[in-house]
Amino acid sequence: MKIVVPNQHGAWAMLLIPYILGVAASSFRLIHIPLFIGWFFLYLATYPLIMVIKGNQVSFYIKWAISYFFISFVFLALVMFAEWRLIYFGLAMLPFFLLNIYFVKRKNERAFTNDMIAIGVFCIGGLASFYIGQGALTSEGWSVAILVFLFFLGSTFFVKSMIREKKNKRFRWYSWGYHFIALLLIITLKDSWLWIIPFVPSLIRAISLYNKKLTIMQLGIIEIINSVIFLVVTSFLFL
Repeated sequence: MKIVVPNQHGAWAMLLIPYILGVAASSFRLIHIPLFIGWFFLYLATYPLIMVIKGNQVSFYIKWAISYFFISFVFLALVMFAEWRLIYFGLAMLPFFLLNIYFVKRKNERAFTNDMIAIGVFCIGGLASFYIGQGALTSEGWSVAILVFLFFLGSTFFVKSMIREKKNKRFRWYSWGYHFIALLLIITLKDSWLWIIPFVPSLIRAISLYNKKLTIMQLGIIEIINSVIFLVVTSFLFL
């Protein structure tokens, strides 16, 4: 039997990095394990659910959606039994998911706004991870969400400038300008210039690789490497 999993490979980094940074910025607790499992299967459930909304093989995908949601519910229920306030994070995700459904219905899932919405959802996952480790949402927890949002928004600009908008010269300047602005924002928000280090590779690749003939696989590998660098360096700075 073919296992149904999301086909957007970049989203896996968005799933993992905010969560791991939430742990790095707070402290690891055993409850992080069932929380992640629940979060993981909740993410898996979104893909077959979207297929159902699109009307693609409804009977097939709805079984997978229900299965994933059930597993997610079991683990998240265990976590909320220990910390019921996590329900607020789930409620915060709901408007984002409804907006995602709106774009699916419009057959415009690749819209830039929809990408921002997806990043926002994963940032909430990072906030939940931080909250579990810290017991409260402090400024450090919000900085996790901000840094992750800025990083993945940069990835969105870069990938679109290389694929869908590669012939759009104006979008090139949007991408480059955003990466410079992100560095300025980080310098403003954080108390040390060291925090710009995880974002420097993003700026370099956005400028140096523009207009280069790269395959989708090559772009994916570049983004994986860049994401790993961001994760490792940012985790070190939080420790």
